[in-house]
Amino acid sequence: MKHIELKGSVRQVGNKAVVKSIRKAGLVPCNIYGLGMENVLFTVDSKSLKALTHTPNSYIVDLELDNGQKYYAVLHEVQWHPVTDEALHVDFLAVSEDKPVAIDVPVKITGHSEGVKMGGKLLVSSRKLRISAHLHELPDELEVDVTSLMIGKQIVAGDLHYEGVTIVSPKATIICSVRPTRATAQAAAQANA
Repeated sequence: MKHIELKGSVRQVGNKAVVKSIRKAGLVPCNIYGLGMENVLFTVDSKSLKALTHTPNSYIVDLELDNGQKYYAVLHEVQWHPVTDEALHVDFLAVSEDKPVAIDVPVKITGHSEGVKMGGKLLVSSRKLRISAHLHELPDELEVDVTSLMIGKQIVAGDLHYEGVTIVSPKATIICSVRPTRATAQAAAQANA
């Protein structure tokens, strides 16, 4: 999986006024926890954070704080402003190379479905799936081949298997399906008449 570097400045616990002044300075208050460590509060420049939050890709974050501490982390939760869509607060989860990591990974649809060739319409229901794997085995994306998908059929998370990767999303999660269109439904009705 791709890595992205992020630099942060350690901060102290503050009241609303302190947090407001942090945001006015173009910084986003953040928090990292996990692996039995104490919570570490820090701030990150809002522009550099957008490379992580405003992309469909998933990344392992190489976090470097101004006190010399370095962490591997994954984006855990983002609180958004309801109007401006700016990140208000970000939680990171510390990860290590010897324990599996749970992370959302984008799904990449490949192939040209037989059902689409027959006039059906491909519907993609899930753009990301939650998986668990060790850091060195995390894929950048999960390829889903739809070549043999016929009209009225679907691919669910339980159908997918990747080496070294466990799919954490529910097995019934629909990835994609091929639905009949009006034209194919009329053709089928005429053929049966």
